[in-house]
Amino acid sequence: MGMRRVAIVGAGMTKFMRRALETGRELAWAAAKAALDSCELSLEDVDAVCMGTAPDAFDGMHMKAEYLSDGAGAWGKPYMRSYVGGGTGVFSAIQGWYHVASGLFDIALVVCEEKMSTCQPHPQAAFLTIYDNFTERPLKPNLLWIFALEMQRYMAVHGLDKRDIALVAVKNKRNAAHHPAAQLGDPNITVEDVLNSEVMAWPVQRLDVSPTSDGAVAIVLAAEHVAKRITNKPVWIEGVGWALDTAYWTNRDLFYPRYVEDAARMAYRMAGITEPRKQINIVEPYDPFDYKELHHLEGLMFCRPGEAPRLTADGVTQRDGDLPVCPSGGLLGVGNPIAAAGLMKVAELFWQLRGEAGERQVPGQPRRGLAQAWGDLMQVGTVVVVGI
Repeated sequence: MGMRRVAIVGAGMTKFMRRALETGRELAWAAAKAALDSCELSLEDVDAVCMGTAPDAFDGMHMKAEYLSDGAGAWGKPYMRSYVGGGTGVFSAIQGWYHVASGLFDIALVVCEEKMSTCQPHPQAAFLTIYDNFTERPLKPNLLWIFALEMQRYMAVHGLDKRDIALVAVKNKRNAAHHPAAQLGDPNITVEDVLNSEVMAWPVQRLDVSPTSDGAVAIVLAAEHVAKRITNKPVWIEGVGWALDTAYWTNRDLFYPRYVEDAARMAYRMAGITEPRKQINIVEPYDPFDYKELHHLEGLMFCRPGEAPRLTADGVTQRDGDLPVCPSGGLLGVGNPIAAAGLMKVAELFWQLRGEAGERQVPGQPRRGLAQAWGDLMQVGTVVVVGI
């Protein structure tokens, strides 16, 4: 039997914010229930559950996937958990697609959860132990200064100024002002606000970075013959792709994300896309830092290396531009519960392509969108192309 067509038929998400009361299980439950309610299904209809969540060491919890399983609706059902850092949300959607496309199951529930604010120990304690013992760990690296190295290299190669990059943070935080689940939406933020914010590790400043967030997102996937019974507006998964580069960030030229290009090429082949700039109408790339949106647009081949800042400056990537990028507000505006963030982007495309994105709806009728996420030690690329 060949691969079956798979559609997204429902989606749900919690508000992204710091939460002192709700557990990860409760967040997973809230997102899963919202997704099932959106397509009038119940847990009895679900054949399998795919979970995306942070490593056990982040939460100081042994067998965290098992702890979250009942909240995610997996009691008594086939269940798997995956994690590839920030790429988890898109990769989990790919895992769900596999389950249904293979013919193994007709309906799969994909749930991604992250509770960053109560991580014990702080995630940095885990990150300190994952670098090479001899070449990297003695430097005592943290994520902010590794990203600062990458951002500095990107700026130096292309002759960019901080102002060129700050435009992304302004765009996304303004877009997020229209998102009901957003944590940092700000309709009045300016480039000067970004440039005057606290320096974390130059050139990274506080408003260049997404916030600490808690939240969960879920989507419902269905095989074609089932999807058409559930909804008259299915959003089809047309292509999926993923790639791993070397984990040694010291061994790569950080100005260009080769792993994103490799993942994109895989997804484009499956979706029959030869000219992404012309054939894709809306993009939700991974934007935990403002420069990463630009980095990833180039890796996704929407423009040549170094040209993404010009697209931003010219308004092409605005919600009403020729190629809307992160019209949701992205991670910079909506928030960044790491494992759930990529799945938020898939859910946003589902709502946009169905014309259900409310005040953040892009003009016209987008017919095809792309979600991309990136993670681990800056070497994981994950891409999903969806269409109607």
